[in-house]
Amino acid sequence: MSAKAVLIPVFALAALAFGLLTALALTRIGVLRSGAVKPKDIALNRNWPDPIVQLANSYASQFELPTLFYALVVLALVTEKADRLLVALEWAFVATRFAHAYIHVTSNHVPRRFFVFAAGFALLVLMWAIFAARIVLS
Repeated sequence: MSAKAVLIPVFALAALAFGLLTALALTRIGVLRSGAVKPKDIALNRNWPDPIVQLANSYASQFELPTLFYALVVLALVTEKADRLLVALEWAFVATRFAHAYIHVTSNHVPRRFFVFAAGFALLVLMWAIFAARIVLS
């Protein structure tokens, strides 16, 4: 499998993180400029309006479970164990991360958000299990 095919889902997930950070920065700047929030009120990262907290939490979650995804992709490339199945699972995982972020910053419906998170978690566990089996059994 080409490195390009394996890495494009990684680029998509990184774009999600960059997009969330950009939205977070613009939203924070907007409420500060409007005077709705004073710098002294948020000096310890508290007292942001709920939509900003949702964005911040969604952005932060891009450095939790996805960290294991990034590590897996690098290891699969280095060991030359990446194939079409891995790429398909990568895209499925990335789709769950986009869905999770969308739910997080819109309705923030926790049961739905949890279901999408759990699906992504299951996909990532499956990817790691397949990769581990390929390493151990080769």
